[in-house]
Amino acid sequence: MEKIIIKPTQNPAILKFEFSNFITRTGNHEFKNIDETANSPLAKQLFYLPFVKTVYISGNFIAIERYSIIEWADVQDEVAKQIEEFVNNGGEILTAETEGPKKIPVTVYVETTPNPAVLKFVCNKLLTKTPAEFKNIDETGASPLAKELFRFPFVKEVFMDENNISITKYAVNDWDEVTGEIRAFIKKYIEEGNEVINEALLQQTPQAEKQQEAYFDSLDVTSQRIINILEEYVKPAVQSDGGNIAFDSYDEADKRVKVILQGACSGCPSSTFTLKSGIENMLKDMLNDNEIKVEAVNA
Repeated sequence: MEKIIIKPTQNPAILKFEFSNFITRTGNHEFKNIDETANSPLAKQLFYLPFVKTVYISGNFIAIERYSIIEWADVQDEVAKQIEEFVNNGGEILTAETEGPKKIPVTVYVETTPNPAVLKFVCNKLLTKTPAEFKNIDETGASPLAKELFRFPFVKEVFMDENNISITKYAVNDWDEVTGEIRAFIKKYIEEGNEVINEALLQQTPQAEKQQEAYFDSLDVTSQRIINILEEYVKPAVQSDGGNIAFDSYDEADKRVKVILQGACSGCPSSTFTLKSGIENMLKDMLNDNEIKVEAVNA
């Protein structure tokens, strides 16, 4: 059985009636008259009391503002009793429509990467179909979530791919100081149904244009083969480490392949070794050309 606790506020006209548990998790609800109470049966009933001016519902309490025709000391116990009886008899405080969409169950776990400045936050749902890198807050037009993440002073870069977010931090904080905060923020943000990324806007960015079919079709055969090799043999490995290596260009005369390091690969101490001993050797072998060179344009 619910037992209401009465608590005063700094405003003598407003009194709080607290519950033992949360009665809403979707922000504040304010009702100024009975005509506004279609989505709150309890607020509607309270407005039948002639001294009720405004009803607020938030968190674990209901706050009521009174008209000056009475003093709270004369009626507060009766109001608390009425709220208790309403709730204990199965009355609805807020309708489902008021409460908004139910939260999406989301799991977020953390993985380390070869880059000590980067952690990978993995979700149990798809976040983006196209890899997206954001170097600063000015580049986040396509991703409201990335924009919010840059509000943390220690966030330097954000990279999203499929169901994971790789975050690069500044040295001002250690990961053990901020990991829990970031994980909780991402989890809550997604659970509340907020937009993670706008695919339509993302497709208009230069980095996304290079991943589209029309761009691929416009390339020479060798460039196409290089992209296919990177996609099939390289991307799965670096993706598991929270990064990506994207094709930038191929110079036939110079036999030079330029790539873009993203996420955990960008600035990673082992990236040079990966490029030279891994990718470069693979391309030489698979393209049967020992003159192939690989370099990162953002190394």
